[in-house]
Amino acid sequence: MKIKQCAVLGLGVFGSTVATTLEEEGVEVLAIDNDLSCVDRVVIEVTKAVQADVTDLAQLEELGIGEFDAAVVALSNHLEESILAILHLKELGVPLVIAKAKNKTAKLILEKVGADRVIRAEKEMGVRVGRSLTRTTITDFIELNDRFAIVEITVPKEWVGKNLAQLDVRQNYNMNVLGYKKRDAMQLDAIPDSQYVFNKGDKVLVMGEVSKISELDTEN
Repeated sequence: MKIKQCAVLGLGVFGSTVATTLEEEGVEVLAIDNDLSCVDRVVIEVTKAVQADVTDLAQLEELGIGEFDAAVVALSNHLEESILAILHLKELGVPLVIAKAKNKTAKLILEKVGADRVIRAEKEMGVRVGRSLTRTTITDFIELNDRFAIVEITVPKEWVGKNLAQLDVRQNYNMNVLGYKKRDAMQLDAIPDSQYVFNKGDKVLVMGEVSKISELDTEN
């Protein structure tokens, strides 16, 4: 689903970062917090920023949140408020509700009350940093679940001098190539050319099983 409009409830460091990033990506953002100073911090960076009580169904309804594609509940330090916000968002018909949780117990509770996805930002970033420090070729790592991940990896030495057609990555490595970036290039080519011959230092974005991707993590 293409997200065109998203509401962000709670404008601490996490929520305000999500809001401004979404706006930069072309999403229409409604940013909400009950603290006016938090609202003022992002007011010129998002489509609309308002002071409101995110636990008040009438206020959320008045803001038209039921018409939004998605909402992010960034209230991890206030579990009761997060629960009420999620319940209200679902009652108003928001199809995708993502919530931030402080710990595992909170995550389970927020999932039970209707959040479509719950993240533990500090834990997920900690895992990501830890993995980046212990792997030699992996430069970015996004865990999809316990088995699968999307990873940016420096092209393994056995791939250098070969193209995607020759490598047949799906068959031989049980993963999909989502794009590649030539050495020293700033932009990822998201439409892989099966005839492009990899050079040393190129990077490739792949999706597959973590165990299979880890097998490629060797010094070039």
